[in-house]
Parts: sequence; structure tokens; C-alpha cells
Amino acid sequence: MAGPDTRSKKLKRLVNVQRHLEKMAEGELAATNQQRQEVAESMDKVIDAIGSMAPVHRQFSKTYAERFGRLMVKDKQLSGVQQVLEARVLRERTKGERLEEQMKEARGLEDRERDDNAIYDLLELTLAAETAKDR
Repeated sequence: MAGPDTRSKKLKRLVNVQRHLEKMAEGELAATNQQRQEVAESMDKVIDAIGSMAPVHRQFSKTYAERFGRLMVKDKQLSGVQQVLEARVLRERTKGERLEEQMKEARGLEDRERDDNAIYDLLELTLAAETAKDR
């Protein structure tokens, strides 16, 4: 049976979970950026249609203007979502970095404790050997 997990191992698991959360937030941000790009392309097409001198487009100018207005609203909404997601990605990344620093610090302390215990064990063995020799 394995002993209890060390603090550094627990923190390592937390770092892995945090990095996964960061990747998920980055994925959501990428999807939002893609949606904004699609909206921008649609806006360009509508602007081209509004500015076109073709008779068919002139008949639908009011429809195009309404469509452009809806696209502007959607772009504004996606812009707000993008800002929130950018902040979330930054927050998740910062949490991950802090946890990683804590994990490294804990690992260093555990290594030092292990080394100290090894020295104490060696001293005890040396003293026990000296005591046995003196008898």
C-alpha cells in the first residue's frame, strides 16, 4: 500500500486540472474569435451589397440595412464575450502558474526534508556503530 500523497503530488494534480481549464477557456475564446470573424465577413458582404449598383440589390437595401444592424449587434455581443473570455484565460493561466510555483516550492521542501532525514539516519548509524565499538 502506498503512503499518503505528498503535497507536491497533490499540487501537481491541481496544476494539471488548472492547465486543462486554461485550455478549455482558450478553446472557447478561439470559437468566439471565429464567430466574430464570420460576422465581420457577413458585414463586409452586406456592405458590398448595399453599395452595389445592381438593380436587384437596390430592391433589398432596407433588408440589407436591417441585416447589417443585426450583425453589428451580434458583433458587439461577441466582443463583450471575447473580453470576458480573455480575462478568464488570463485568470486561469495565472492560477496555473501560481500552483506550479507552489508545487516546485513544495517539491524543494520535500527534497530537503528527505536529504535531512538521510543525514540524520547516517548520523544515527555512525553513532550506533561508535557506541557498539566502544562496548
